[in-house]
This record gives sequence, C-alpha cells and structure tokens, in this order.
Amino acid sequence: MRALTYQGKRDVRMETVPDPRIQDPTDIIVKITSTGICGSDLHLYEVLGPYLDPGDILGHEPMGIVEEVGPEVHSVAPGDRVVIPFNVSCGHCYMCGQGLHSQCETTQVRERGSGAALFGYTKLYGQVPGGQAEYLRVPFGNDLPIKVPHGPSDDRFVYLSDVLPTAWQAVEYADIPPGGSVTVLGLGPIGAMAARIAIHRGAGLVIGVDLVPDRLDRASAYGATCLDLRRYGKGNDLGDAVRNLTDGRGTDAVIDAVGMEAHGAPVAKAAHAAVGLLPDKAAQRLMETVGIDRLTALHTAVDLVRRGGTISVSGVYGGSADPMPMLTMFDKQIQLRMGQANVKRWVDDLLPLLVDGDPLGVDSFATHHLPLEEGPQAYETFREKADGMIKTLLVP
Repeated sequence: MRALTYQGKRDVRMETVPDPRIQDPTDIIVKITSTGICGSDLHLYEVLGPYLDPGDILGHEPMGIVEEVGPEVHSVAPGDRVVIPFNVSCGHCYMCGQGLHSQCETTQVRERGSGAALFGYTKLYGQVPGGQAEYLRVPFGNDLPIKVPHGPSDDRFVYLSDVLPTAWQAVEYADIPPGGSVTVLGLGPIGAMAARIAIHRGAGLVIGVDLVPDRLDRASAYGATCLDLRRYGKGNDLGDAVRNLTDGRGTDAVIDAVGMEAHGAPVAKAAHAAVGLLPDKAAQRLMETVGIDRLTALHTAVDLVRRGGTISVSGVYGGSADPMPMLTMFDKQIQLRMGQANVKRWVDDLLPLLVDGDPLGVDSFATHHLPLEEGPQAYETFREKADGMIKTLLVP
C-alpha cells in the first residue's frame, strides 16, 4: 500500500509499504477514505524527530470502510463505515471506565512513562503505524471504532477522530459559566472548532486570538470577536484589550489551543532547533530532562483569565523543565486543566450534532482536499500557513 512516512526533520515522503494484516482476534483492517493532517503532526515534522524512525507511518485522523475483521470481532463487519479515534484504547480497563481513554491502562506506554498509545505518534506513544495510508490495522475492533452511517460525505464525520472531541473537551474543561466569556488562543483547527463549540454551548462572549488573517476571518464569520495578535506589542497590550471587553476582569476562561508552536519565544525556538541537530539518544535525554517549550501562549493565558477563572490547555507541550509563573497563578486562584482528548468519552455528545444537522459547520470546515500522494507538499504548505490552508483532508 501507499503511505506517508517520516524520513527526517521536514522530510515526509510517500512510500510503498507492506499492507497491514490481522494480528489479534479482535483486530480489523480499515480501507482509509479520508485522513487529516493535524497541527500535532507538525510537532513530528519539526521537533519530535528524535522519537521517530525513518519509515514510520504518520497520521491519527482517519476514517474509512471496514475491509476485514478478526474472528472475535462482532461489533462491526466488512462494509461498515467507521471513524478511528486517535487514542488506542481498549474500552474496558479502569481508566477507560472513568472516561479517561487517553490514559488506557491496556495500552499505556509504561517504558516511557506515557499514557495510552496513539496512532502515528512516536515512540513516546507506542510507535503505532498511523492512518495517512491506504489501509490501517485497528486493534480492539469491538470497542475502538466509531460506527457512522453511510450517506453524508466524510467531512461530516472524520473530525470525530480528533478535532471535534479535542475541541469539545477543551470547552468542557474550560468550565465556562452560562452566558460567560472565553478567550481562545490560536484559531487553527482545534481553536476554531473550540470557538464554534463554545458559542453553540451558550457562551456569551468568545474572543479569538491569532495572527493569520484567514483564520481570524473564519472565526469572525462564526460569531467570535477576533483580535489580531499583530496589532499588539509586548507587555500587557493584548491583556488590556481583553479586559476592556470584560469589564476590566479578563475572560472567565482561556483555551490555549497553541501549545509549543507559540510565536515570540526565540530562546526556546533556538533550543528546539538545536535539539533537532543532536543524535536521537542524546536529543531524547535532553528533552526529557531539561527540555523547554515556547510558553508564550500559556503565559498569555495566565494574564488574560480573570481571577478565579479556568485555563484549559489543548495545545501540545513537550518540555520537562518549563518555567511557570506560579506566584501569579496562585494569587489569581487559577484552575488549570489539560490533557490529550479522551475521544470515546465525548462521542455520545457529538454524534447527534452530526447526524441531525451541521450546527458546527463541519461540512465546510476543511480548506483543502488533496490526494494522499500530495501529502509531502501539504505538510510544507501547512507549516508555512500558506495558500489559506487551515485544515487539510487527504484522500487515498
């Protein structure tokens, strides 16, 4: 089969690789019909190369048609249409029972001290082959796949793999009071969808912050009050703008949908680049002991949130020695929630919004639909934020 594979920093290639096969009685094989490129994939493209091997298959946002099932699979059958969550979760362990599928005890990568395995996402999370390919082996075939109806286009359902549950959890964790306010930092796919979900769930004021005009325009069209980061200099200029919109307090919540990709942190950016030049083992040791992130977005969230408010972090961070303004956080009595989305936890909330209509605008959410073979160029375009690219779906 054909698949997008990691070959080195900023080097993703299409290759012919062996077809996946049934390995366990509850495995299924899915013929992929759509697969997304996620902002998290750029972390592999740029920063997390020390945890990848050349030839690793990327991608964790797939859906498709069941091609083959193992002898103990009874919940799906060949021909069924399914979305595959990015968490590899068993559905039966203690953590899955708590709705914490991203912490699944069956697939936790204990040798790395990490949570549940993820499709297409480094040795830290199991080095499981990903879904930017023609076919995908999916374990836990009775519990992991999300069965969806035939009929609507893939765009209606594919975001159940990551974007929708990640954004929904970000809003849930933000704990916005009825009619309350939230600032969303970063209007990429997750931030943009989180803004739509917050509005759908009754937030009175949703402020979106970004510096890419296309992203700002899209969020404004869906009802967000958008602030162009390019208009605000150093200091508290952005904070003052948010406080001016909220009676001087700041918003009830802030969603950090940016993570380690934040602008405005040249020292951490240089450190990321330096780590990428080291041999893999040395780079891993450095990242796991003294690694730092570009924390501009998270520090901004601390400034923007009102006293007693909540910060919800959905953007990915990877540093182990990140300095945080604990004095300010304690003084402002800030609540902080974060973590990988527990995809299966939110399916029952989300699926009715996709079957009965399209209140979140998923049908038109993708800005680009491209053949899988054009994946390498799509990665580069996405990294450069060029051609109006905000969300891309690849079609094998």
